[in-house]
Amino acid sequence: MKVALAYGQGHLEVDLPDSTTVVRPRPQPGLPDERAALLEALDAPIGCAPLRAWLKPGAKVCIIFPDITRAMPNTRVLPWLLEYLHRHGVRDEQVLLLNSTGTHRPNTPEELDVMLGKAITARYRVLNHYCEHEEDLVPFGTTRTGVPALINRHAAEADVRILTGFIEPHFFAGFSGGPKALMPGVAGLKTIMSNHGAANIGSPKATFGINEGNPIWDEMLEISLRVGPSFLLNVSLNEEKQITGWFAGDLVQAHRRGREFVRASAMQRVDASFDIVVTTNSGYPLDMNLYQGVKGMSAAATIIKPGSTIILAAECSEGLPAQSPFDRLLRTVKSPQELLARIATPGFAWPEQWQSHIQALIQSRARVLLHSALPDETVRAALLEPCADIGATVRAEVARLGPGARVAALPWGPLTIPYVA
Repeated sequence: MKVALAYGQGHLEVDLPDSTTVVRPRPQPGLPDERAALLEALDAPIGCAPLRAWLKPGAKVCIIFPDITRAMPNTRVLPWLLEYLHRHGVRDEQVLLLNSTGTHRPNTPEELDVMLGKAITARYRVLNHYCEHEEDLVPFGTTRTGVPALINRHAAEADVRILTGFIEPHFFAGFSGGPKALMPGVAGLKTIMSNHGAANIGSPKATFGINEGNPIWDEMLEISLRVGPSFLLNVSLNEEKQITGWFAGDLVQAHRRGREFVRASAMQRVDASFDIVVTTNSGYPLDMNLYQGVKGMSAAATIIKPGSTIILAAECSEGLPAQSPFDRLLRTVKSPQELLARIATPGFAWPEQWQSHIQALIQSRARVLLHSALPDETVRAALLEPCADIGATVRAEVARLGPGARVAALPWGPLTIPYVA
């Protein structure tokens, strides 16, 4: 059978065995009028007063938006939101748009023009968050390991904080969106490293679909609530990037409703584990680099048999990225086992170690191959095996295992999270 895998800004068609189980999100129709539904959500939010009631004269408004690695439709959402703010008396100079980069690189002016639209970047003050710039951060107590809980000053000192985002299953935070806009989105590096530390990453509850009781999520929410009330504006999307739902209002209540809506379409039950799982990172922008590609591996890992094979299709047009903390850490070791031992060393800490930690945990259970635009030597330096032809590799593995080999494909990667009944 031919299966179109999300890859880069298009699709990669692969020929897989006819017996392959293809796992996709349940279809969700786009809203017939996205703008009208947004305005209704702002005036009738979940669990709090309408947004217009938050807008006192002269109030400083900080809109926090996702960075370039997220599929958030900012060019549709932000103009409608800003239109609403102006209609209710907010002037341009009262508004700051803050890019929630977390530990990712800042986005260039050209990227911001594409992400937000030139009409917005030319008219409003737009800033990147820099997690290392401690002079721009303010403390809100400490994390559970005693590290200062640092949040961007612009977000902390705003009279009105509007947290925008996209809700999807998240490989260690349960679901994205909600408090992630603040923590880790605009948090300090030390704070993020504490929250994403090895003990929390290794928790069995730090996985797809689990929020309450997940030590990473619980602390994210706890720190975000210390900052003060924030108005949430999250969306859900279908495979065509159409908006299928608005979840606006109280940070806790609106996000809970949103993630349960997403769970119904994204979490898919299968009857047994598989010998081979072909997955993606849902295409651009999430498959821009291998750092993000660990999410696609993680989606496949939910249904693998021990000792099985995962094949990830992720374009990685931006590399790992090269010379990133992720890249540098992987190049210090020769195997996933050595990496796990290093991370387990008392006192060890490395920026963005959590992604390589999860990759190594997956590799302790499965062989992982990568089909990408990366040179083979770069793939091997990342402790993975290059895969030039996905279909041929799957057929060869099926021939080796015999006719009972079970194959699954996740064309949209982490937008669909399968689980074994």
